[in-house]
Amino acid sequence: MDFFVFMSEQWLLVSLLVVLLYAFALSERYKAGTPASVHEVTRLINIDGARVLDVRDRSEFSAGHIVDAVHIPHGEVAERVSELTSYKDKPLIVADKLGQHAGAVGRLLKQQGFQVRRLQGGMSEWANQNLPLVKG
Repeated sequence: MDFFVFMSEQWLLVSLLVVLLYAFALSERYKAGTPASVHEVTRLINIDGARVLDVRDRSEFSAGHIVDAVHIPHGEVAERVSELTSYKDKPLIVADKLGQHAGAVGRLLKQQGFQVRRLQGGMSEWANQNLPLVKG
């Protein structure tokens, strides 16, 4: 009951808090690389020469991945970032299963100077759109 009284009396402070939390969340989202839809990703690959970094586990990668994707599991990216230096001049699209690891990997790569984009919805969204996958 006291909570609702506080909110009604201090509506301006509560509104400011909500706006600041939203701005913080939005800022953190873009620090990890701009999200890209599956259609944007196909355009980036075909026109801009972007490369896909698949950060899923080996079994998930073998079950199906985007053509010419570079595979480095999310837990190994920090140690193996030097393998990606040849892709610094083109957009690097981070793809994972559902989008849960792409943010952390994207943030790390952006700090290293990469042009990072994140596949929105991850590989699940790619497969749901019936886009091509390479098995093996």
